[in-house]
Amino acid sequence: MAEARQDPLLTLPPLREVIARFGLSARKQLGQNFILDLNLTRRIARAAGDLGSGTTIEVGPGPGGLTRALLLEGAAKVIAIEKDLRCLAALAELADASDGRLHVMEADALETRFTELGDAPRHIVANLPYNIATPLLIGWLSNIAEDPRALDSLTLMFQQEVAERLHAAPGTKTYGRLSVLTQWLCDCRPLFLIAPSAFVPPPKVTSAVVQLVPLAEPRAAAKLPTLERVTAAAFGQRRKTLRQALKPLDVPAQELLSQAEIDGGRRGETLTVEEFCTLAEVLDRLEENA
Repeated sequence: MAEARQDPLLTLPPLREVIARFGLSARKQLGQNFILDLNLTRRIARAAGDLGSGTTIEVGPGPGGLTRALLLEGAAKVIAIEKDLRCLAALAELADASDGRLHVMEADALETRFTELGDAPRHIVANLPYNIATPLLIGWLSNIAEDPRALDSLTLMFQQEVAERLHAAPGTKTYGRLSVLTQWLCDCRPLFLIAPSAFVPPPKVTSAVVQLVPLAEPRAAAKLPTLERVTAAAFGQRRKTLRQALKPLDVPAQELLSQAEIDGGRRGETLTVEEFCTLAEVLDRLEENA
């Protein structure tokens, strides 16, 4: 009987050896914190769901810990976007062992059009660099606002504090601008926490994995740029009433609130996503008629 061929991915050296051989010490300015435990990275990959079709996009693979996990868990095609030139040789070895399923892009994720990468369905799975996590998320939400089918799912790791904002409910301390923008477009599912000790080097905060699944259509009609303006004003000084907080906008705050049928004595943290969308729609209308 022919001997079963071992998966080349399982013959790769441990990540600690890869990091040492290629001199891949994590750089703070790049927001790098590596996870070396393959059991943990495979848990993240499994949480992303079925990746057996379309394209899985990873941001900041570093030495390739999560990348390996995605491939081992059956991702049909992985595009790994890496800005750090030091990591490319290590990732090239991983690509050689991937049977053509891994494609490494030397690029800045903030300047990359994710909706043009690979074939649909597109799934983003990433241990996000802390220093660019929020702007990356806003960019992806912008893609989804333009086309809800642009991305099928986003399984992302954030600092716990940021992750909690994404799924926070109105009236809570963590509810804010990111809560509104995310929940307007996506179903947000908190998955699990990851302790600092799981990383090299250990960060000072706990991390959290969440999954965002775009809705078939937004929860209410609004334009993203206007919704960003309204939420930025409403949450800019959380203790102010809306009557005061919305004054920096280009229309009379009281008229905006009256037409939206929202009490100006309320604070931004009490408004639902739908109420913020109403404010954005009225603001657009008032500015068009000004």
